Amino acid sequence: MSASTFQVERAVADDGPPWQGAAHYLKAPHGHRYPSLTATVPKELVHRASVAEVLLTDWNRIDETHFTVTAQWPRSHSFYTPIAGGYHDPLICGETVRQIGSLLAHAEYGVPFGHAFLWWDMSLTVDPEHLQVRPTPAALDIDVHCTDVRRRGRSLAALTYETVVRREGHVVARGRLSYTCASPAVYRRLRPEHTLEADHRPLPLTAPVAPQSVGRLSPTDVVLSPLGEPNRWQLRVDTLHPVLFDHPVDHVPGMTLLEAARQAAAAALGRSSLLPIGIDSDFKRYAELDVPCVIEARVLSRAESGTYDTVYVTGRQDGEFVFGSTVTAAPQGV
Repeated sequence: MSASTFQVERAVADDGPPWQGAAHYLKAPHGHRYPSLTATVPKELVHRASVAEVLLTDWNRIDETHFTVTAQWPRSHSFYTPIAGGYHDPLICGETVRQIGSLLAHAEYGVPFGHAFLWWDMSLTVDPEHLQVRPTPAALDIDVHCTDVRRRGRSLAALTYETVVRREGHVVARGRLSYTCASPAVYRRLRPEHTLEADHRPLPLTAPVAPQSVGRLSPTDVVLSPLGEPNRWQLRVDTLHPVLFDHPVDHVPGMTLLEAARQAAAAALGRSSLLPIGIDSDFKRYAELDVPCVIEARVLSRAESGTYDTVYVTGRQDGEFVFGSTVTAAPQGV
């Protein structure tokens, strides 16, 4: 289980939805109009504090369960850097899929800001042929089908959606995510009381493993700490990381757990330039900030003719299963 919450820091007028102001300059009654200009969606709709971390640019409702979304990936990103000789990091696609869930919840299904989204499972597959970094940012067209929309009264209770990500008409990725929604009152009942207090503090920051051993260039981007045992680490939680912890939260975000799975797979396979082509994850409970989380990796298969490297990664706290991810890697040299 992983929850995503976001608090809006500034007041929002009562005469319209909070995202109207972001596009107001495109529809101003006076002066010129520029209908073809591109802007990101409001950062609040995708639970980002930094505008630079917003990947979605627009959306459109086709019907009650079918939407189209546009997005853009930069040629280089401060964290999701190109890997394996010039491919967009597949986890930037995972973050894109995550942002779609927040966008639809608030903008189309009426979930108020401050509600929590509790992840249950997420899957992602990519086609490396269309992941290559090119001379311009990657412009993406995304079909979104909501396959399970559950309500409690008039409120959204749970959502499962599937995405097909296209780049210049070619399918670059497919993703699926399911979550449930919790009001602030319900969320408070779900969480240990101390985790929501102002003086709640994470564990002291632990030392990173060698960055090159997990496919990273900088120690600040490493999320694993050595435990002195093969294929076993402690999750390294840096709550000041500007991307993985874009804003304060009371638990480890789901995208941080996916990054831990990717890094653990790279270390277990001994591949510093590992390119994940598939990640299939399930989340059972919150990853707490103040309890050590042990990450373990088990190699399921080694690449042979027509097959891929596959690693199963788990995270546990106090012996309890937190999450599990099956990471499939493209062959070396792809």
